[in-house]
Amino acid sequence: MLKAIHNMGKRKQKGFTLIELLIVIAIIAILAAIAIPQFSAYRSRAVRASMVSDVRNTATQMETMFQDINTYVGAAGGGPGPAQVDICGNAACTPNVNIVALSRGNTLSFGNLTATTWSAIITNGGGDGGGFTGPVTMTSAGQCSWVSLQNC
Repeated sequence: MLKAIHNMGKRKQKGFTLIELLIVIAIIAILAAIAIPQFSAYRSRAVRASMVSDVRNTATQMETMFQDINTYVGAAGGGPGPAQVDICGNAACTPNVNIVALSRGNTLSFGNLTATTWSAIITNGGGDGGGFTGPVTMTSAGQCSWVSLQNC
């Protein structure tokens, strides 16, 4: 009985010490400091890849439209995505044939549009506040470039 009374005053402590908790929080903070910039870079590359993909799909549909009606005149843009845009605004086109599926936040417009040439411009307004606005342009000659004149 004397032994039981003696052990009553010595309860075994359970839990973490303050130092252990601070070390865990510091490790989590270091991992977050590494991961957040990497995530931002991955996201930026994904948006740029979606813009290039959309402009290449537009080029394919423009050539399909030319095969159908022998002109590029009347091509119409649209957006922002996600959206499906019928680029042929010409009455001679078959409806719902020249469809371009725009990725999230991407907008399609045309510049330098003539009967035999075109240039498609994809911009991304960053519908979620990302603000990836640098346009990518593709011409009927097959040249694809960014606003900074880098090839895509």
